Amino acid sequence: MFTEIDQLHIHYQQEGEGQPVVLLHGWGTSLDLFADLQHSLAQDFQVTSIDFPGFGQSDEPPESWDVSQYTDFLEKLLLQLQIEQPILVGHSFGGRVSIKYASRHSDVEKIILIGSAGIKPKRSLKYYVKVYTFKAIKQCLRLPVLNKYKEDILSKYRGKAGSSDYQNASRVMQQTLSKVVNEDLTHHMPHIQAPTLLIWGANDTATPVDDARKMEELIPDAGLALIEGAGHYVFLEQKRRVATIIDTFLEEDKGDN
Repeated sequence: MFTEIDQLHIHYQQEGEGQPVVLLHGWGTSLDLFADLQHSLAQDFQVTSIDFPGFGQSDEPPESWDVSQYTDFLEKLLLQLQIEQPILVGHSFGGRVSIKYASRHSDVEKIILIGSAGIKPKRSLKYYVKVYTFKAIKQCLRLPVLNKYKEDILSKYRGKAGSSDYQNASRVMQQTLSKVVNEDLTHHMPHIQAPTLLIWGANDTATPVDDARKMEELIPDAGLALIEGAGHYVFLEQKRRVATIIDTFLEEDKGDN
């Protein structure tokens, strides 16, 4: 299915009936990763999964966005699809949007954050060396002799220094990634009123378990389900276990309209 939001062609899938559940994917992925979870939940709920702008089959945003702009987009999409009192399920980057959306809206029924981003990462010395080297290169390229080679040199440096997510993205999405990855959402967490389930792989290196424990502490009504032997994509690595945990958490919401 497709719809239009602010002249952007947006891909989404919807199935099932009942209380609305909205699945929000992580950075660099798409709604396809939620296929099994969506099918499982659709037995008891109306489940909507979306491709965020810039991912899957949805159009890229016209300029680089931050988390607030993705949250604005989600607000418009849910309004257009007439989805009220949603249960939000966010993985990684999708968790960022879930956190900000829920801090704005008291009518969110429940939240499930799976390996969610939102805690500003602790940076290593290597990271800061990389950042300040990049800044130094930019300063040097202001010199008249080097200025005409600026974009070519910067592009090559980014290719060597950037993460795989960064390297594989378009320029707009590279700028977007730089914005969202450094945004700390901890100040939003105490404002979340909805019951919140945190599902984490014990071996998650992208969003460490320490992040989950901090979220559990900051979100008023939150509980953590830690799954041993799984990493950042715990909902794919331990499909049945994650589905069972979610099913238990949403038991009382089944059959609601």
